[in-house]
Amino acid sequence: WKTKYSKLIFRNSDTVPEELHQMVQEGFLTLRKHNCFFQDLVRIKGKDFVTPVSRILIGNPGCTYKYLNTRLFTVPWPTEGYDIKYCSPQIHDACKALVRLNDYLHIEAFEALQGQNLFEMKEIKDTTVIDREQNFGTSLMEKGSVSKDQSSCCVPEDDYISLKNRTSYNLTLLNYMDPLQMLYLKQEPYFGMGNMAVSWHHDENLVERSTVAVYSYSCEGSAVEESNHQKLKGRDPAVWHVGLKVAWDIETPGLAIPLHQGDFYLMLDDLNMTHQHCVLAGFSPRFSSTHRVADCSRGTLEYIFGQCELALQNLQTDSDSMALCLKSLETAVVKQVEEIHNEVEFEWLRQFWFQGKRYLKCTDWWLKPMAKLEEFWRKMETMTSLVLSELGKEEQTVEQRKKTISCLLLVLTERQKLRKEWTAR
Repeated sequence: WKTKYSKLIFRNSDTVPEELHQMVQEGFLTLRKHNCFFQDLVRIKGKDFVTPVSRILIGNPGCTYKYLNTRLFTVPWPTEGYDIKYCSPQIHDACKALVRLNDYLHIEAFEALQGQNLFEMKEIKDTTVIDREQNFGTSLMEKGSVSKDQSSCCVPEDDYISLKNRTSYNLTLLNYMDPLQMLYLKQEPYFGMGNMAVSWHHDENLVERSTVAVYSYSCEGSAVEESNHQKLKGRDPAVWHVGLKVAWDIETPGLAIPLHQGDFYLMLDDLNMTHQHCVLAGFSPRFSSTHRVADCSRGTLEYIFGQCELALQNLQTDSDSMALCLKSLETAVVKQVEEIHNEVEFEWLRQFWFQGKRYLKCTDWWLKPMAKLEEFWRKMETMTSLVLSELGKEEQTVEQRKKTISCLLLVLTERQKLRKEWTAR
């Protein structure tokens, strides 16, 4: 653990305030009772699969999280300045509990990351001292001053703001699974760790070197106690575990850590990139709340509305005929508009309506922005027609026409292919 997995920090449940445990665990059960956990249809290597784990995304209003070609839309947690109507007061309370947990884990992760940085700086200092001693056999006095000079140039650039950004979680992906309801669970293939609820993977779509925090709640009962009476070799199959391995390496031993009710762990810094993790199923049902700093550069409502406004700048009303027309037929402008058109349709509208009705069990928050996006999309459909009709007119030189057609054809072919794919999904 210390040599190969030092960036995994584990905390027992008794380090977490009891009141927080209670709020969060009640929240999990409320969401389960209101049927707010859903299996996702994900796409891997061109094939669709239903996830064995049921999930719900909760987080900042207007945020989304994409994994395995499926975009999830946050059920917004209570946020100042936003009017969010929940389907019931209990769902509001559950979302509020998760904000509280999010704030708590942010502080824990920030402090752990700070501690790790200080430790690394101390190590740099120590190795510098040893190097200098070996090279020059310097006196104790010099050794001290040398280590100081050397370490100051090796201090990571990580200042306070960077640490804060890499631990400021904007959403949590909640998971629920009852292993006894699963007819078949894959076996862990490399280290004989037993049944896997989630196979080896890296979490995707995250801000680089950001921390992932996972709070675990297994509904432990008689099944767990029974297995504790047997003397077991290896991991206890009744208890849930998180498994870690070095990425693309099965020579280095893997690590499996038991997760009991209310335990949590942090994957600091670049651990999610250098290592893979899996979840090993126990016997009892389990909830987890996995807090992430999702890379939302292209995944927020603010971003996609900005893109739409950019595209619609090329649409105007003719002052004489009052008909809609295009400002520019420049290839670059046409290409940009049509690419935004595809992004709105396939990354947002189809992703939402594909499995978005399920969010109505919690809140109708997304309906208004989706209606607005659909309006923008209709205008972009008009813009495509206008380009096509302009291309048929005499004023275009053959050269201009060829250039516009070849660029347009690429985007329209892509659109046609994606429409077929989505219809099949």
